Amino acid sequence: MEAVEVAGGAVAAPGSAEALVWAEPARADLLPQMLNDNPKIDWVQLPYAGIEPFLEMLRSRPSLTWTCGKGVYAAPVAEHALALALAGLRGVASYANAKSWSEPIGKNLFGANITILGGGGITEHLIPLLKPFDCKITVVRNQLKAVQDATEVVASQDLHSVLPSTDLLVLALALTPETEGIIGATELTLLPDDAWIINVARGGHLVTEDLVKALREGSIGGAALDVTDPEPLPDGHPLWSFDNCLITPHIGNTPEMGLPLLAQRVTANVRRRVSGADLIGLVDVDRGY
Repeated sequence: MEAVEVAGGAVAAPGSAEALVWAEPARADLLPQMLNDNPKIDWVQLPYAGIEPFLEMLRSRPSLTWTCGKGVYAAPVAEHALALALAGLRGVASYANAKSWSEPIGKNLFGANITILGGGGITEHLIPLLKPFDCKITVVRNQLKAVQDATEVVASQDLHSVLPSTDLLVLALALTPETEGIIGATELTLLPDDAWIINVARGGHLVTEDLVKALREGSIGGAALDVTDPEPLPDGHPLWSFDNCLITPHIGNTPEMGLPLLAQRVTANVRRRVSGADLIGLVDVDRGY
């Protein structure tokens, strides 16, 4: 409410509101009725970058303007990706569970070949964090556009050509029908046997059964996952059993980190709405993000 008022907007009852800030991603089921009951609403601000629970209602209401949290949480998620990368490559996951002195394992992030899937906000924040490590950074994206400070940018269809030289594969892209299962058995086989995978995007990008097989057979170095499929990952799932699989419970962005950032986005967009400027984080309904 404060974020709206600071920007020059007024918090109103739904019946007289022109815009709706939907801050409860777990109750997407309540949104259609809210919109049906309050026809004056013509702009909806969604809380997260991922809009999968809302996608069908977006497509059924093309006359509305939809914005989401694209880029809002990119900085903390990029920071978490770096933490997972260092922990994975340096063997912290294995050492953390050790009960006695063990053999040395690990490899440098410094000078590594890093492939990042996705060219959005997480990637834009992650690349500067990697700069001190003098990495070669290849960004794979569906739109072949330059990414600042990336060594090279390649199209999605060329993913297989860069995997064999990848030390660290970071998944930081939107989940769409085209990107679901983008990393499966074929892609895992193409990676070097000491490569690590970091997933801070969505669990559906990575075929879980194929990852379990790769970890079991030692065909990759390991995986660090902030997201999983299924999620939450059930007790007793095979991924919990691997020393070289580090799992965090989707905390790249926590509510404590996220709420102030979402409030900043609400303020920015309400100011733009009041002044007639273009809104930030507009959803491309056809692309699904």
